[in-house]
Amino acid sequence: MTEYKWYKNQVPSNLKVKQVYGIVFDKNGRVLLRVDNGIYKLTGGKPEEIDLNYEHTLKREFLEELNVELENIHYLGYLLVTENQETYAQVRMIAKIKNVKESLPDTDSGKLYQRFMSTQNNVKKYLNYPDIAGTELIDDAIKLANELYEFTYDSKEQFV
Repeated sequence: MTEYKWYKNQVPSNLKVKQVYGIVFDKNGRVLLRVDNGIYKLTGGKPEEIDLNYEHTLKREFLEELNVELENIHYLGYLLVTENQETYAQVRMIAKIKNVKESLPDTDSGKLYQRFMSTQNNVKKYLNYPDIAGTELIDDAIKLANELYEFTYDSKEQFV
């Protein structure tokens, strides 16, 4: 069984980071979700040698998977994952959408994902995380985004 614990501090230097994912907001405060075969997910991926830092990984992954440009990126924290006697980190960041470009297939998998804008109130329902760590990280992401970004707030959910 995989266990998750949420931490709002920096990843310890001795802990391997296997993923960098983003909770990304538009100007209306809505959260961008990637839809894969009817399942709503955050977007991100694993750091690669070409990546300079977590921010670079996040920007690259959003371009590759959703063709979306990001700005105003901030570190949020990490999930400590224990799986099959292995422990590692999954970094979570927040960002604002700079530009939503034409929907194109993922440059790695060739899949064409749908892009969905969820209100802050409904994002946990769509993600449907089974553990408290997922709920905590989304709550922390929304709180930090509302402190750092100015939103106009639009309650209309939609595919983009």
